[in-house]
Amino acid sequence: MRIDVVSLFPEWIAGLREYGVVGRGLRESRPALNTWNPRDRADNASGRVDDRPYGGGPGMVMDAPTLARTLDAVAAARGDDRAPVILLSPQGHRFDQAWAERLAAGPGFVLCCGRYEGVDQRFIDARVDVQLSIGDVVLSGGELPAMMIIDAVARLLDGVLGDARSAVQDSFSTGLLDHPHYTRPDAALGRAVPEVLLSGDHARIARWREKQALGATWLHRPDLLDRLTLSAEQERLLAEFISERGE
Repeated sequence: MRIDVVSLFPEWIAGLREYGVVGRGLRESRPALNTWNPRDRADNASGRVDDRPYGGGPGMVMDAPTLARTLDAVAAARGDDRAPVILLSPQGHRFDQAWAERLAAGPGFVLCCGRYEGVDQRFIDARVDVQLSIGDVVLSGGELPAMMIIDAVARLLDGVLGDARSAVQDSFSTGLLDHPHYTRPDAALGRAVPEVLLSGDHARIARWREKQALGATWLHRPDLLDRLTLSAEQERLLAEFISERGE
């Protein structure tokens, strides 16, 4: 997989290679990460890529021709690989685990990071395939959302995580939040590890973990349960969790 990122701060994006298991995967080109600075294709000596908005108003707008030339260079480098062009934008679809899985299943994608007041709408209309948002918050630019998307996608690819089961068992992968995790020692901070996790009974442990995942989702993100059709066993486990809490 190949990921291209158009950003005025390519060094920031490239910093993803320096940390953690995803950084190791990027250093090994799983996926291959490439960055493109629009200033390199500006048609002026100062490398300016923005201008005042028509109609007046505060701030500056990234211009369409420079961004288009940058995408032309990306397309030439990718060759026959027609990757979707994604603009990070508050107006976009909410990025979630389903989007991460969809992108991880493809050949790659191009992320465009806006800055200033925004991006000329003509570039969006002519060259952008989809807009994605990380939530209802305004940031200074698209770099942080881009890095979140790269991290979420990369960890789903073969060979990036030390244990492929980690991605499968993460929160949201099944539509539920994750179950609690514990490690040594058996007792810490005046609390003990749940007995079932020390039992060695893998069937009991699996049942306990699913019950805790259902319970955590019920407590903290009940909206996620509304989107799921629970099996009869899951309904029983959730009822047990609620009963054990005395609610």
